Amino acid sequence: MNVFHEEDGGLKASIVLAEQGAALQVESPHGKRGKIKAAQVLLRFERPSAGDLMGEAERLTQEIDVDFLWECCPQDIDFGFEQLAKDYFGHAPSAVESVAVALSLHASPMFFYKKGKGRYKPATPDNLRAAKAGIERKKREEAQRTEWVEALSQGHFPEAWLPRWREFLYRPDRNLAEVKALETSATERGMTLPKLLAECGVFESPLAFHRERFIFEWFGEPDLDFILDFDASVLPKASAEAFSIDDVTTTEIDDAFSVVGLPDGNWRIGIHIALPALGIAPGSEIDAFARGRMSTVYMPGDKFTMLPDSVVEHFTLAERRWCPALSLYLTVNGEDCTILSEETCAEQVFIAANLRHGNIEAALSEENLLAGVVEGIPFAKELTFLWRLANSRALARGHIERSPPSLDYNFYVENHRVEIVPRVRGNPIDRIVSEMMIHVNQSWGGLIKEKGMSGIYRSQVNGKTGLGVEALPHQGLGVNQYAWSSSPLRRYVDLINQWQLLAHVQGRDPVWPADGGELTGVARSFETAYDSYNEFQRTMERFWSLRWLIQNEVKQTTVTMLREGSGRVRGTPLIVKVHGASELAPGTLANVDLGHPDLWELTVTCHYRALA
Repeated sequence: MNVFHEEDGGLKASIVLAEQGAALQVESPHGKRGKIKAAQVLLRFERPSAGDLMGEAERLTQEIDVDFLWECCPQDIDFGFEQLAKDYFGHAPSAVESVAVALSLHASPMFFYKKGKGRYKPATPDNLRAAKAGIERKKREEAQRTEWVEALSQGHFPEAWLPRWREFLYRPDRNLAEVKALETSATERGMTLPKLLAECGVFESPLAFHRERFIFEWFGEPDLDFILDFDASVLPKASAEAFSIDDVTTTEIDDAFSVVGLPDGNWRIGIHIALPALGIAPGSEIDAFARGRMSTVYMPGDKFTMLPDSVVEHFTLAERRWCPALSLYLTVNGEDCTILSEETCAEQVFIAANLRHGNIEAALSEENLLAGVVEGIPFAKELTFLWRLANSRALARGHIERSPPSLDYNFYVENHRVEIVPRVRGNPIDRIVSEMMIHVNQSWGGLIKEKGMSGIYRSQVNGKTGLGVEALPHQGLGVNQYAWSSSPLRRYVDLINQWQLLAHVQGRDPVWPADGGELTGVARSFETAYDSYNEFQRTMERFWSLRWLIQNEVKQTTVTMLREGSGRVRGTPLIVKVHGASELAPGTLANVDLGHPDLWELTVTCHYRALA
């Protein structure tokens, strides 16, 4: 005796060895023995053998027209496979014919719905048409995908995809046929998706890959042209000429200084901050653009500005022209540099010069300043007094250098070549600018608080630093309150505070009410964006550090060991994992061998060779 039965969701034929009540001991045509329940049996038969039955039935299924089988079955009710076999073949079916129909029903769930042991119900005509349409659609999609994969293999990126390539690459929906084709092609060619798109000419290099990812995730649409409507001539003109101090790459010049000696031996110091709040109305399209970006994003050789270039050009403190500015004037004692009085006003300031670090750094060294021999640079006398004032302000807020100054790294990129220049932090130029900015931010933060206006403050309490609408102390800087206000061309928080300050000096109501509700959301959004922008800047510094290794064909170099087996490559900020050096103490100099950097993954292998 043989049986045709269900087992593990499939249909099988077996030889019956023994039957005991509701259980059968069976053996498959391949000799595997087991037990099944009698309820699993669909058909009992003597001939042919179990093995021959399945072979002959499977061959017969090739001749069965499933569409005709569906037409033969009773509609709207369920039926048994043997009944349908009788109707289909027009006579009492053999075991082979019954099993062939059962196999056809089982293999055609689009046509027949399973309703029980050996029983099925036909799909409705509407459902069947929809299912067939779906099958045809899948066939067309598969044919299209095959065509796409073939085109990609020849380096052709479908033109219709170009508007969406960033979506496919940076935020792929793997249910899309286009994404499936891209991934199939990349797999077949043994390359990553970014390299495939680059080979197809979608973008030109790993640099473009990293930059475009950031643009896609954060900025979306490109810069727009805005029309500004403001009249700076309504502002009074300052009597003193001013100068700025910046790196040569700086175009958004936010701050400048004027220094004038008074007849009584005291000094009048002007800290002049660019005034975009004069021409940008809260709630305007330009405001929305700036709020969408929140900050200028920096990277070696390039940047994405918070404000469009056309807007920056109106307000940057460029040399040899009158510029609108929000100014903080300090009357300073000429002997001990104590501040005798302060005054805030909106005015036009003539910027006499944009001083650049590289042109004044050597002359403005600490040694020359202490010796009183700063010579050969513009505004030498003024810069010398600003240095004295900066030291006095640092002392007044309790700032003490507790460790050696750290290194910054300036990147200069031109024609895809990069120069990395280490620069010691805390030199006289840094001290002058940082102390003046700290003072203006704490002073204007105090003014916002005193006048009962809402503002955004940066605080540090018990080691926790953040932005908020409360005027809390900044313990790290040693000030009672600190409101970013000195970089309104580059940070949206500063622009927010500048709107409030400008309203005050012009005698108008504050832009934002004192409850600070909306500003709390701005502060949170700014922190999220700012953290991501800083991470992107570190990513791009890593890219250009690796590019520097390739450019200079560096195969062996020295690293300064850090913790956990990592080290900083000499002359760069690049930190790498040093294989074989996990036991070396931090600060140890080690000679290492470098592999070829991967600019896509931003990695490079590094192996310890010997102590330096």
